[in-house]
Amino acid sequence: MKIESLTNTHVKEWVKLKNKKYRDEVGLFLIEGDHLINEARKKNLIKEIISITNEQADFYVTKEIMKKISSQVSIANNIAVCYKIKEQELKGNIVLLDNIQDPGNLGTIIRSAVAFGFKNIILSDDTVDLYNDKVIRASEGMIFHINVLRKNLELFLEELKQNYQILITDVMQGENIKKIKHTKNIALIIGNEGNGVKDNLKKYANNFVKINMDETCESLNASIAASILMYEIMESKNE
Repeated sequence: MKIESLTNTHVKEWVKLKNKKYRDEVGLFLIEGDHLINEARKKNLIKEIISITNEQADFYVTKEIMKKISSQVSIANNIAVCYKIKEQELKGNIVLLDNIQDPGNLGTIIRSAVAFGFKNIILSDDTVDLYNDKVIRASEGMIFHINVLRKNLELFLEELKQNYQILITDVMQGENIKKIKHTKNIALIIGNEGNGVKDNLKKYANNFVKINMDETCESLNASIAASILMYEIMESKNE
């Protein structure tokens, strides 16, 4: 279908998908660019394609319409409307994110989790929206290759404690991650960028962990720290 009017009903619906509340209501979200579209296609999550170059797409639109839909300064040739990703059963290692606010951090953690064998990410109720456009871009499409759930972390940890070894980051009192021994699946908790892990979650820790580094640097960005910790956990299982 060719669309040239900015006031077209479809255009209005697509623009509304830039709003979290509307995404939650309809169970849809937008992705921009061919790489993300190809990753979504692998999981059969694409509802429709909007294009400024392909007349055979579901919707062939003008550049003005694409600019209105897009969240980027430089618009892509193609945008897709996708179905939200269904939650799956928990299997394997988990990273839990406590009040992560930077969408770039969340996207990077998703990407690293896939790279380092963590099958699941649990978002606290106050963590940034999974379908924020910056999260999706930072994940480089790995959002489609991991199981993501949103939970009340305290209640969820109560369930997890029987079957998982729970690790919490603590740059002051933690033990070097390289020295931690584990015989069962890991649940790694990463805290807020400025405040760390909430006190009410710390009682669930089997181990407090840290990354050894030069004392000149007090702390690492949350996504970098999470990536290093997940890598070290993966490596320790391979030894």
